[in-house]
Amino acid sequence: MSEKQINVLVVDDESAIREMIRFGLAKSGMSVQCAASGQEALLKINEQSPDIILLDWMMPNMSGPELTRRLRKGSVTEDIPIIMLTARVSEDDKVTGLNAGADDYIVKPFSPRELIARINAVLRRADPGGEDGRITTGAITMDTASRQVFLDQEPVHFGPTEYRLLEFFMTHVNRSYSRAQLLDHVWGTNVYLEERTVDVHIRRLRKILATADLKHYIQTVRSHGYRFVVED
Repeated sequence: MSEKQINVLVVDDESAIREMIRFGLAKSGMSVQCAASGQEALLKINEQSPDIILLDWMMPNMSGPELTRRLRKGSVTEDIPIIMLTARVSEDDKVTGLNAGADDYIVKPFSPRELIARINAVLRRADPGGEDGRITTGAITMDTASRQVFLDQEPVHFGPTEYRLLEFFMTHVNRSYSRAQLLDHVWGTNVYLEERTVDVHIRRLRKILATADLKHYIQTVRSHGYRFVVED
């Protein structure tokens, strides 16, 4: 993302907040579009897909989490990074936003400097490979060219399925996925397997990560599936 201008879509029903964010991001060299509602945001996304969406939680007609869930269901929009902007501060609210599919969560008020840093961090996770084909998330580095994985800089062997599962998690940090979604993304939509297959490979992946005390990166989402979380 560093070689081209970052295209940001700001979705907030308060014009003053939209303008404040637009001014700060434009000053840093980003291209900024704004939408006052979820419906307007969908129209703008249809016209031009943004690199990242900054999305207010509390909006009339369609809330931030509702719009996020809708975008995550679309084949064209499912991978657009989303940062939720909200005055809601409880842990339950944060979990709700992340479970809806947001990549990050910023509590208002926030500084332009923090917002820009969060945008860059989320974009690095969303497009992590770089020219050398390396993906680094937390203490894990994956070399997609040689298909090697390093835990705390030590090479560790992964089976092919665990490798694909880890690669998917590392490129979709903080998002919650059901077992059915993981089957589709990792095994493919034309493969018919029982959902418990996911649990088997999650256990194997956790066992490998446990050798470097990293199994906590994979969190179980009760009655749903799994989420890969790396604390900064």
